[in-house]
Amino acid sequence: MKWYEGFRINPLDPLLSAKNPALSYFVSLDLLGDAIPPIESLWELPEPARLLKKQNNNGSWTYPGKTSDVELGTNHDLLQTFRNLRYLVEKYGFTIQHSSICKAAEHILSLQNKEGDIRGILGNQYMPYYMGAILELLIKAGLHKDARVEKAMHWLLDMRQEDGGWIIPLQMYKITYLYEVSRDAPILPDRSKPFAHLTTGMVLRAFAAHPAFCQKVEVRKAGELLKSRFFQQDAYTGHKSKEYWYKFSYPFWWTDLLSAMDTLSKLGFTKEDKYISRGLNWFIDNQNEQGLWKAYYESKVDPEANLWVTLAVCRVFKRFFDG
Repeated sequence: MKWYEGFRINPLDPLLSAKNPALSYFVSLDLLGDAIPPIESLWELPEPARLLKKQNNNGSWTYPGKTSDVELGTNHDLLQTFRNLRYLVEKYGFTIQHSSICKAAEHILSLQNKEGDIRGILGNQYMPYYMGAILELLIKAGLHKDARVEKAMHWLLDMRQEDGGWIIPLQMYKITYLYEVSRDAPILPDRSKPFAHLTTGMVLRAFAAHPAFCQKVEVRKAGELLKSRFFQQDAYTGHKSKEYWYKFSYPFWWTDLLSAMDTLSKLGFTKEDKYISRGLNWFIDNQNEQGLWKAYYESKVDPEANLWVTLAVCRVFKRFFDG
């Protein structure tokens, strides 16, 4: 059976009618396998050009909102740089062949500590979930062989819980504790505590993107944990509700069913797996009348948000059904 034959409505129909040239490019590349122009053709589009115009000389982007906790050591510009890099890499295929991405990557990696991690979004505290999400983008941009990236990947492996997953150490306490400890030495995780699927899903995205690290036994074990938590609430506060499994966004940010299935589709799991099968069936059962799936976070600001989420769903099905 072809990947789209299980749907009530073929999602290719609305995707092929889209007017966005970047979206159409990836539909052709990833779903149809058509011959297409070089990826650099997307780099000159108006949308990425507007983002690049706002980039600082040091490679970062300035956070536009309130920064009332700057005195606590929080690096808001790192968060904004991550946010914009998501769009450039995931929606427009930017790589380090573009000078702006090179500058952004160098800025991010300049913040790396001797231990191998990067901090700032949680003050001076460890942030393995953002580490995974940031490394995914750097790897996709072409930095998988960079020694600093490899050091960061090893740091993530060293930060695992006894069960093989990951947590945000600060999650062991009330979030207000951040204001007491943000400048202190990072809190170490209690390794005996259960994994957080929010954190584990975001960390695994980096491993799924890396051509060598994706094959590690430890990564496979963490993937087993992630899928076992489908449709359940998380073990910690912060995105704890079951509802977060269905709050989709593209490019990915938090762990949801779509981002988790995307990761597991790259790690060698198959559609015959009972957890994967449940995930696939959820998407089949929840396709809307337009043949799409709904974006949660970007839907109010991006009229094509549902189409991007649908493209991500189709990529998942194509990997599981077509290999």
